Amino acid sequence: MRLLAVISTEHILSSSKIAPNDSHAAVPATQSFRTPGLLRAVALIPALRFLTSRKPRPNHSRPATPAALTFRTPAQMRLFAQLPALRPNHSRPATPATPTFHAPALTRPLAQLPALRPNHSRLATPATPTFRAPTLTRLLAVLPLLLILAGCKVGPNYSRPATPTIPAFRAPAPLPDGAGPSIANTKWFDLFQDTELRKLVEEALKNNYDLRLAAARVDAARGNVGVNRANQFPNFNGTSDLNAVRFSRAGAFPLPDTVAQERNFGGAGLSLLSFELDLWGRLRRATEAARADLLSAEESRKAVVVTLVSDVAAAYFALRELDLELEIARRTVATRQESLRLIDTRQKGGVATLLDVRQAEQLVYSATQSIPDLQRAIEQTENRLSLLLGRSPGPIPRGATLVEQKQPLSLPIGLPAELLERRPDIRAAEQDLVSANAQIGVAKAAYFPRIALTGSSGYQSNQLTELFTGSTGIWSFVPQLSQPIFQAGRLGANVNITKANREAALVRYERAIQTSFREVSDSLVQYQRVKEILAEQNLLVGTLKDRSRLAYLRYRGGVDTLLNALDSDRDLFTAELNQARTQRDELLALVQLYKALGGGWN
Repeated sequence: MRLLAVISTEHILSSSKIAPNDSHAAVPATQSFRTPGLLRAVALIPALRFLTSRKPRPNHSRPATPAALTFRTPAQMRLFAQLPALRPNHSRPATPATPTFHAPALTRPLAQLPALRPNHSRLATPATPTFRAPTLTRLLAVLPLLLILAGCKVGPNYSRPATPTIPAFRAPAPLPDGAGPSIANTKWFDLFQDTELRKLVEEALKNNYDLRLAAARVDAARGNVGVNRANQFPNFNGTSDLNAVRFSRAGAFPLPDTVAQERNFGGAGLSLLSFELDLWGRLRRATEAARADLLSAEESRKAVVVTLVSDVAAAYFALRELDLELEIARRTVATRQESLRLIDTRQKGGVATLLDVRQAEQLVYSATQSIPDLQRAIEQTENRLSLLLGRSPGPIPRGATLVEQKQPLSLPIGLPAELLERRPDIRAAEQDLVSANAQIGVAKAAYFPRIALTGSSGYQSNQLTELFTGSTGIWSFVPQLSQPIFQAGRLGANVNITKANREAALVRYERAIQTSFREVSDSLVQYQRVKEILAEQNLLVGTLKDRSRLAYLRYRGGVDTLLNALDSDRDLFTAELNQARTQRDELLALVQLYKALGGGWN
């Protein structure tokens, strides 16, 4: 590089192309300059002196970028474009001095050129700059750690506890078939063949108040899940304001006369409300608990459906049983009135006594007094059923009679373990256990620091047209970290409370399982025993009908007294009423078994 400084002026002037041996300042040989060789030489002299007059200095860790050069004429710009690239290896170059030439021919063109000097006093460019890792690289390096922290959730993860089970339900022999699909898998409209009963159940599923209330609880739980889940994400708000302020010239900060007293300015921006970094899973555990509460509410709604279907069916069968009793009472009254007429005729003919007449009247009145009582029970049952249907009290349409109600030919009940997956109340109790388990994680997360981010960004200006231009931008970013230091045992006590709540939820879950086993066994026992009772009731009613017929034949033939005929009639009336109640109990046992097995909600 210093060799370039001692090149003779004559050689420079006589050369039409300049190709110095410096790699940093090389001009391509194929490039031809249209300006005279003298101008090219003069233009290169300051650059050569600049390269040879300074010694290298140590590199700076934070170099300053040179400001842009200022040129006044197009000729200067063309000359600067023809200069080779200058990359000095020092940080503080000195301004080159003006060279002195003795040749008049050289001095005149030099005097005609404007000075090529930058419009700044210091041009610092390091020879070997120090590069830092790009921001993206640093983020990628930290990303695994952030992913690990994001996947971290304190507190125990839920696993279904070991629950006691039984190999088979307790039931009297012959045991129902435990293999195959359970009767609980049968749709309620397939189980009940009465058309009017189906219509009543459909109406109840639409209008029942308890079911609507359960659905509202499900909606509330679903909204609670949305609220808890929203806490895991940043919340942004758009803001805008307009301020008009007038300052006093004689106030705490006097204003000079040149400053206006009124200030009008407005702003628009985007605010980041307090966003918590969920490093320890506190918010995720809270969302997990809320989601479990939602599932529990949904299972509770299904349990209400099961109860509603069974209650409507039970009330309908009870109503049909009362109708049957009323029919038996009216038929009995008609039969006894006919007997009373015959006895009264015999008494007038001197064959029967007045005592026989009074005994016949007693039977008639005992049957007639049961009719108003049965009518009262029927009307009250209709009112109760109307409330289940969500309507005002009124008459209920009837379908098939109690005797005509069809029952399934077989009664498979499935395995006991299937109850854990079918009964809504058991599943609701398990979801309560899941929620209580997640609350332990929420309580334990309070031991760890909480990091919250708050910030805003926008624009502020006193002119609406300049709101989004120039230097009107404003922003703020406020990260906050809070770490509990001394809480006087509050955090530990809160953890103990959540653990106790989980233990209570576990007890309720286990109790629900055992209760379901008992209810299924009770329903099986009731259904089997009622069928046996009904079989004996049918035989009894048949026997009493034949006895009553024979007793009246003997009385009319004068072979036997009226007392035996009256006793047989009285026993037949009671047996027929009991038979109707037993038929009702058989249907109710079927409904109760269907409910105990968890059927009816689907």
